[in-house]
Amino acid sequence: MEKKEVIIIGGGLSGIMAARTLLNKGIKDILIVEKSRSVGGRLATRRIDKGIADHGALFFTVRSSELQKDVERWLEAGWVKRWFGNPYPRYTSVNGMNALAKQLAETIPVKQNTKVSAIRDRRDGPLEVELENGETISADHCVVTAPAPQALSLLKGMEQDELSTISFAPCFVGMFTLEGPSSIPEPGHLDDELPQGVERVVDHHKKGISQSVTVSVYMTGEWSKKNEQFEDNGVLKEIQKVAERYLAEGSEIAGAELKRWRYAEAETVIRKPFIETGCDNRIIICGDAFLREQDEAGRTRFESAYLSGISAGERVAEKRKGI
Repeated sequence: MEKKEVIIIGGGLSGIMAARTLLNKGIKDILIVEKSRSVGGRLATRRIDKGIADHGALFFTVRSSELQKDVERWLEAGWVKRWFGNPYPRYTSVNGMNALAKQLAETIPVKQNTKVSAIRDRRDGPLEVELENGETISADHCVVTAPAPQALSLLKGMEQDELSTISFAPCFVGMFTLEGPSSIPEPGHLDDELPQGVERVVDHHKKGISQSVTVSVYMTGEWSKKNEQFEDNGVLKEIQKVAERYLAEGSEIAGAELKRWRYAEAETVIRKPFIETGCDNRIIICGDAFLREQDEAGRTRFESAYLSGISAGERVAEKRKGI
C-alpha cells in the first residue's frame, strides 16, 4: 500500500494552496489526488478552435494581505494582469485562469484522472484513502477540498452536521466562437443591464486571452436550477439567444459549447476557514465555502478558496509539530 504523510483530495485552488503551504513549511511527502485531467477546479479554461474561453472563475479581487503579496509576485512574473475595476481591481490570468492554477501547482505532486471513493479512518491505524480503481493510499493526515456534498459522500460514518449545512447553486455557461467581433464594449465584461437569468457576459478576445473571438455567457443560479432537467442541446439553444444579442453587425456564431457547474457557488457558508473531523481530527475539510470570521465579502470566491487552503495547510503543519 502506498503511504503519504498528507493526502489532499481535490486539485482546485484550495488544494493547491494547502499543498504550497505544506511545502513551504518543509512537509514534502504530500500528494494531491484530482479526479480531472488537470488541476484548477473552477479555475477552468477551454480551448475552442483557435481561441480559448474561461468558463469558471473569470477574475479575482484582493482584500487580504496574504493574497496581495502573492498577486504582486504573480504580476512581476507575468502570470496575471489587472483587467478592470475600481475601487477593487479585477485581476485575471494572462493565458486563461487554468494557466494560473497550473503555474501554482507546478512543483506539487499530483495524481490526476483519479477519483476517490471513500476515506476510512480507524483509530488503531493510519487513514486510508480508497480510489475507484481499487487502489488504497494511507496517510497521516488528509485535507478534503471537494464541495460539501461530495465531501460528505467520502466521509460516511463520521459526524458532519456543519458540513451538511452548506448548499450550492449550479451555474450553466455557454461558450461561443464568433466569426467577426462582438458588440460587448471594452474591457469585454458585462454584469449589469443584462437579460433576465443572465449573470455576466464576457468577450475573451477583448479580455486579452484569446486570439479569436470567444464569448462566455454565465446564467444565474436560479435560472440554472430551473433548467437542470433539460438536455444540453435545449439549454445551449436558450443561452445562444443571449449571445446573439451581442453580435456586431455582420458577425455570426460559428460554434457553441456548454458547461454545467453543479457546485458553482455556495448559497450558505461556514464562518471559519476549515473544520476538523475523524480520529484525532486528522481530517481537515476546507474550500471556498469556508470563510474566515473577519471576511468582509461574506461570499464564496477565488480569495476565500485561497485563504481556506492556506489555513488548512497551516493547521496540518501545526499538527505535524504536535501543536
